[in-house]
Amino acid sequence: MNPTEQTLLEQMRITEFEIAHRKELLLLDERDFALLASYRPKIEPHIDALVDKFYTLQTGITEIALLIGDADTLTRLRAAQRRYILDLFSGLYDLEYVNNRLRIGLVHKRIGVEPKLYLAAINTLKGLLIEDIFTQIDHEPDRITMLTALDKLFLFDITLVFETYIRSLVSEIESSKEKSEIYAKSLEEKVRERTQQLEEMSRTDALTGLLSVRHLQENLTRTLRTCQRRSEPVVIAYLDIDDFKQINDSQGHQRGDEILRIVGDCIRKVSRAEDCCFRYGGDEFCLILPNCNEEQARDVYLQRLTNALAEQISDVTLSIGLVQTGPVQFDEGNSLIRLADERMYAAKKAMKLVNQNSTH
Repeated sequence: MNPTEQTLLEQMRITEFEIAHRKELLLLDERDFALLASYRPKIEPHIDALVDKFYTLQTGITEIALLIGDADTLTRLRAAQRRYILDLFSGLYDLEYVNNRLRIGLVHKRIGVEPKLYLAAINTLKGLLIEDIFTQIDHEPDRITMLTALDKLFLFDITLVFETYIRSLVSEIESSKEKSEIYAKSLEEKVRERTQQLEEMSRTDALTGLLSVRHLQENLTRTLRTCQRRSEPVVIAYLDIDDFKQINDSQGHQRGDEILRIVGDCIRKVSRAEDCCFRYGGDEFCLILPNCNEEQARDVYLQRLTNALAEQISDVTLSIGLVQTGPVQFDEGNSLIRLADERMYAAKKAMKLVNQNSTH
């Protein structure tokens, strides 16, 4: 088969089973993932300064400065390095993450970055992150566990990058034990299907039937990565039921729960299969709409939702905040949710002012 018809994962025959085995060999487990993810809010506020310091050190090396070549390339590398560092602390190390690491190795080999220069860069980055961890974490045992988790993840990354280095030096990949691989892939698919069924039972909010908020970050990270790879826009919609506290106080919590169920039903009714719809908490909802721009979300999706809701309960309205990211530049997931939340509250405030003026 033509290599251009296969992903790097497929060419190198790296499956979810293989990724899990590699993590097991390095003693990388869910505790490490959660620990690394917990550090992301600490490093995000000053990541640009860290990236600047990294490239100040890197461009001081003549060979690396010559490889970078110009200011435009350096700007692109800064953005890529920023994403790389944030991915280290994403807590999600799946097929997409591995494919990105393999691509790093492939690109480095193509542009002539020798392994010694790559390792030097990794050592520099690791040193900067260690300094940051020492600054941010005072408790010695917590610091040690964080450094240990980060060290294991760096080893996980380096092995992937070096495999692409090695692979590029040989003409073709050896084929071995095809029947065993097919059988393993079949078993893996069955296990994945069963796992998905079990996960689905715990992924939904019992009252509304929408996805539970505890899976929001995972789905948002995956959607942003996919849309960035495909150069597609993404819209985050943040919804809130107007005067919900007043409804609960005047009509009772049973009526409030009924309204939440109706809103959840309407959201599911108008959503596409690829849309991810969450009950964020209380009377708030968060929707992830891939391959959709802000105009389409406002004029098509939300109009359908408003109409569907009006058919069920005409006296209930929603305040909505929309934020688009992509298809060229992509913002971070947490900042998108915050901005959508702010816009929702701005819309709610504007609606209250309109209602007050109309009563005078």
